[in-house]
Amino acid sequence: MGAHPKGDAQIKDNRIAQTTLGQWIAHYPACLGSKVKDAFQGQLPFLFKVLSVNTALSIQAHPNKELAASLHAQFPEHYPDNNHKPEMAIALTRFQGLCGFRPVVEILSFLQQVPEFYALVGQEAAEELQSSMGDEIRSSQALKKCFTRMMSCEKKVFVDELNELVKRVSEEGAAGKDTSNSNGELLLRLHSQYPGDIGCFSIYFLNYVVLEPGQAMFLGANEPHAYIHGDCIECMACSDNTVRAGLTRKYIDVNTLCEMLNYKPASASSKIFPGVPDPSDPYVTLYDSPVPDFKVIKIQVPPSVKDYCVAAVDSASILLVIEGDAIAASAAAFSDLTMKRGSVLFVSANESLSLHITSQSGVTLFRACCLL
Repeated sequence: MGAHPKGDAQIKDNRIAQTTLGQWIAHYPACLGSKVKDAFQGQLPFLFKVLSVNTALSIQAHPNKELAASLHAQFPEHYPDNNHKPEMAIALTRFQGLCGFRPVVEILSFLQQVPEFYALVGQEAAEELQSSMGDEIRSSQALKKCFTRMMSCEKKVFVDELNELVKRVSEEGAAGKDTSNSNGELLLRLHSQYPGDIGCFSIYFLNYVVLEPGQAMFLGANEPHAYIHGDCIECMACSDNTVRAGLTRKYIDVNTLCEMLNYKPASASSKIFPGVPDPSDPYVTLYDSPVPDFKVIKIQVPPSVKDYCVAAVDSASILLVIEGDAIAASAAAFSDLTMKRGSVLFVSANESLSLHITSQSGVTLFRACCLL
């Protein structure tokens, strides 16, 4: 949902001359709100998505603006625009992902417990990581060396080690042994989806993060991550630039990825991003991303409330209904709009929306906007 040239949203109202959201915004740029229009050169600055992840999505990172411009200029077939792509995922169900580098002590533990992983990283890099403990700059450099060594392994070498590891963990599991020292359950699950993929080893470098419904994680530029399983709302800057490293059949750009990543180890819990209740509206939770391009607002109206006003904000916004039914009225609309699970509305800046809720269960909406 958005106006990126590679996926411009279709307008479903046949009374409107323009067929896509991008065309409509180009005709009526004031709909963005004056601050947004000026700050983002007349473009809607965010993309809004719903993801239902059954098979893991690739290990990837998104470039900052400077790198995005350079990659787009050199390789437009792989990097289709010149924008950065920070993003936020908000869990709708229990949601599992990999995000950011683990604390060094956890990586060292896996290097000791998983000989196949140690073989790919190599003795020199592993010892460098061990001796860098307590020195942030040296740890970051050593982590880069370890990760780059693993990612640059010859295919035959890492496939042999991976097969050996999978065989060992499978046998240990079958014998009733605890395989958590090798992160066995996750390893076997990813290997069953992507056999022979170097990305299976990334579980020893990256934090395994589990979000409960309503929790979020924010992924800044150069943050390595992968979504493993679950449903989420995702909002991001308006870009399609992705540098991939594994768990994928798409283009992998190992050199760019290893150079660009943020090698700052941190705990899994530090990656969880809380929603903040709005003091002025008991039904609103704000997910206030640390970048200007987007914010996400969750609106959860309880069954006891039948009429609710979606407040005007000084930004265009996209509203998505997650559950419930309502009739929406707005001074700007041709007629009342019926909203149900899956309905998507574009609301211009400084327009409010009156909802009359018709379902017994209340209504839950997510709203993407840009609050400057």
